[in-house]
Amino acid sequence: MEIIDLNEEQVENIETRLSLFDRNYISYKMNGYIRIGIESDGTLIAGLDACITAFKILYVSTVFVDVEYRRKGIGTKLICEMEKRAAAMGVNIIRLDTFDWQGKEFYEALGYECVGHYENAEDKYSEYFFVKRLNC
Repeated sequence: MEIIDLNEEQVENIETRLSLFDRNYISYKMNGYIRIGIESDGTLIAGLDACITAFKILYVSTVFVDVEYRRKGIGTKLICEMEKRAAAMGVNIIRLDTFDWQGKEFYEALGYECVGHYENAEDKYSEYFFVKRLNC
């Protein structure tokens, strides 16, 4: 046996095999995205990107508000719209992660539960993992 670098075809093969294995545990498949933004005078000032994964989970990969528009309710407006759309799509859990300098207190204030974190003293950061249950 030896360790090898995978090419694209091999990566797709492994992903397909994982999906086939997961079918033993996931009885349904949901797909979908929530990709929303806020414009001011035709300029994008904030945005959010999230995708549905297994078990009716929405994973939020990106939330960003331009610095000069922060603490004005714009991020809250994005999250509330995302939650509304997620619930309409049948999502029951939203999950996301954030670094200590990003949005930890923001997500806590919106009712997200911190379910884990770690600190990296060498590189001077902490990362936090959050979930929020919908329709429960």
